Amino acid sequence: MYWDVKTVKPLPDYCLYLEFQDGRKGTFDMKPFLNRGFFRELADIHYFNQVGILFGAITWPNEQDIAPETLLAGLKPYDLPALLAKLP
Repeated sequence: MYWDVKTVKPLPDYCLYLEFQDGRKGTFDMKPFLNRGFFRELADIHYFNQVGILFGAITWPNEQDIAPETLLAGLKPYDLPALLAKLP
């Protein structure tokens, strides 16, 4: 569907860079989710960085997932200079 995620890349500070099938792109902050139920495992940065895509949703190996609708609701504009400033 047009809102399916086509690209996901982990960023510093528990953020994700996302691109959707309809051309929208931006960042999503995962920090608010890290203390909730089965998302707690994502606090391990090595595990967090194993994010992938399955059927248009972002997922992790132990079956945590976030629907595209949730990602779109929290999507922040893509700001390349700000993202580059966060990189080590």
